[in-house]
Amino acid sequence: MAADTTDIDDIREQARRWLADDPDPVSRDELTAVLNGLPASAPELADRFAGPLTFGTAGLRGPLRAGPNGMNLAVVTQAAAGLVTWLAAQGATGPLVIGYDARHGSRQFAERTAQVATGAGRPALLLPHPLPTPVLAYAVRHLGGVAGVMVTASHNPPQDNGYKVYLGAELGGELGAGAQIVPPADAGIEAAIRSVGPLAQVPLGEPGQVLGDDLVASYVERATAVIDADGPRDLTVAYTPLHGVGAAVLTAAFARAGFPTPGVVPDQAEPDPAFPTVSFPNPEEPGAVDRLIALADSTGADLAIANDPDADRCAVVVRDDSDGWRMLRGDEVGVLLADHLMRRGVTGLYATTIVSSSLLRAMCAARGLPYDETLTGFKWIVRAGGGSAPLVFGYEEALGYCVAPEHVRDKDGITAALTVAELAAGLKTQGRTLTDRLDELAAEFGVHHTDQLSARVDDLRVIADAMARIRAVTPATLLGQPVDSVRDLLPESDVVILRTAAARVVIRPSGTEPKLKAYLEVVEPVVDGDVQTARGRAASAVAALRGEIAAALGL
Repeated sequence: MAADTTDIDDIREQARRWLADDPDPVSRDELTAVLNGLPASAPELADRFAGPLTFGTAGLRGPLRAGPNGMNLAVVTQAAAGLVTWLAAQGATGPLVIGYDARHGSRQFAERTAQVATGAGRPALLLPHPLPTPVLAYAVRHLGGVAGVMVTASHNPPQDNGYKVYLGAELGGELGAGAQIVPPADAGIEAAIRSVGPLAQVPLGEPGQVLGDDLVASYVERATAVIDADGPRDLTVAYTPLHGVGAAVLTAAFARAGFPTPGVVPDQAEPDPAFPTVSFPNPEEPGAVDRLIALADSTGADLAIANDPDADRCAVVVRDDSDGWRMLRGDEVGVLLADHLMRRGVTGLYATTIVSSSLLRAMCAARGLPYDETLTGFKWIVRAGGGSAPLVFGYEEALGYCVAPEHVRDKDGITAALTVAELAAGLKTQGRTLTDRLDELAAEFGVHHTDQLSARVDDLRVIADAMARIRAVTPATLLGQPVDSVRDLLPESDVVILRTAAARVVIRPSGTEPKLKAYLEVVEPVVDGDVQTARGRAASAVAALRGEIAAALGL
């Protein structure tokens, strides 16, 4: 009991020091209430002070709450001060460009970042209102920013927020101009953040320059230039931004491109940080697109599209053979977009990640196009090939697509939606659909069936134990075939890859959520043009593979 009392006293003292330096009266009151609840509130207080949010290659992301292990004005002030100090130490010039979504705290965090930048003598350019992440990524390139900050938690739960950092050309180089940071920049920024002294001594300047909507118009103009100006436009689209910030920009882009304005799910059309109609604001989650499908049915839509809340991801929902609807997997949309660009004659490097389908590799090999495979994340995809050939397309299976790297060097759910619409409208003129094109690709390259085993945990030790288990007791066979290749990417990345002649499994912890993920793929040849039978065999094989991997991981 004495040790427990000592621990509580230590955490209480940490909390008092934090309160003395916290610039936000709201979070001070919140933390004071937790302190007043001791000793019953000791576990919660300990969690808030378990350690600071670590600034990594995804920046910061965490729950909105007082204390160092949360997103709040104090943490953001410290992060911004560390970032501008690091930029100055690199001798980098130019403005800091700042964007934000509509989550709780996003605008306040963006405005504080601008004040910290101007207080350090660096110009700050603030986007005019809540906007999609790809608009910020575009603005960093378009405005010649030294760096960019996007305040967003993407598709995380409503109680979260986050802080992404992009670099401009001066520090990011040709491949990383307008892209998210990669090592060693993340470690340098983290060290600078930890060196920030008392927040009361961080100078705060003017609010910075609030940009006009001409920036958004410029983004939309460039986005519509991604597709053929003279292509077919007869397409009825249903759309949802899932209470996020994508609707105004996406509908403007569709209108400028000449498509009929998509119908928008009414009760999900406006930004709402509570995300009231979905249990989890991610289009991949069960039930998230139910309202979208209802709208598509009622309007006779040819296609249904969803963005995640910051509109950097794009989900595509199509009619299936039973006159119902199904969401295409990210791998399916990825190869459809790649094939479409190839058919348009777009040459250059095509890239994806180690957890995505191997079909893109097969397509590039057959068509004589350069291909590269990277670690997970667009920060790596946009740097694929190391400059050996210009990147023209990249995707990851988690619904992220970059169809125009010179426009936005990151995933972009707006230009992806436009390009999907262009493809679907062209196929419609032939009496065909996106699923028909997928069948055509399967007939040529075989069925590449992908799926995912995803386990969300409350205790991160479950993930560590599972990764240790698969390394210690690696399966000798999968689906009755010998495992002929085992790759362990430690220490570079916590990833294990297993392969047989016809199957592949990639196992890794999620980088943004408390999840363990196993990415499954089975390649099934198509015999005598019978794609559907091959699909059935592949689906059965993947279901069996899921069970084998779950057992091997102890899940």
